[in-house]
Amino acid sequence: MEVFAHPGDSVPELTLPNPWLLNGDPSTPVAQVFLVLGPTRGGWAEVLLAERPNGSLGWVRLSAVDLLTDPYSIDVSIGTHTINVLDGGRIIYSGPVATGAPTTPTPAGEYYIRVLLRPTEPNSVYGPYAYGLSAHSDALTTFDGGDAEIGLHGNDDPSVLGQSVTHGCVRMDNAEITTLAAVLPLGTPVYLEP
Repeated sequence: MEVFAHPGDSVPELTLPNPWLLNGDPSTPVAQVFLVLGPTRGGWAEVLLAERPNGSLGWVRLSAVDLLTDPYSIDVSIGTHTINVLDGGRIIYSGPVATGAPTTPTPAGEYYIRVLLRPTEPNSVYGPYAYGLSAHSDALTTFDGGDAEIGLHGNDDPSVLGQSVTHGCVRMDNAEITTLAAVLPLGTPVYLEP
């Protein structure tokens, strides 16, 4: 997937694999998705990228992508440790979350769901499901052998909900992440607010 610095450029700024391979494993291809920002212009769309630094933008040719409408969005208040999941502006879930500890804060900003994972051990710290977001930790460059990407996932200790205790990820109720895993598509916008 070619990504350009400006609409109309003839040479891409970067080329991203589509599909990309989760942890380099050929048995786990994931469609490359982006969050489109604003209206399209003359055959081009400005998109949010899942690249460092957070907030990186680029342009893609409309002929190279399928545009889909997504009625869902996720709002996380880092400071109040709450999540609201919306469908067309209507809240379909609201509850407590755990967010980043003071030394590994959850990075505020606009992001999107990049991948849905189902951990092999549902009782792990990730719970039964984990969404990988386009966000990256500003405090860590690597985590658990990979890039320090931020996730929205279940947990193995519900007593941490409502606290600042994670490495930057957002942990939520296991039953609710299981419900959302059947509903939210890749590309769903996620707003991590201070």
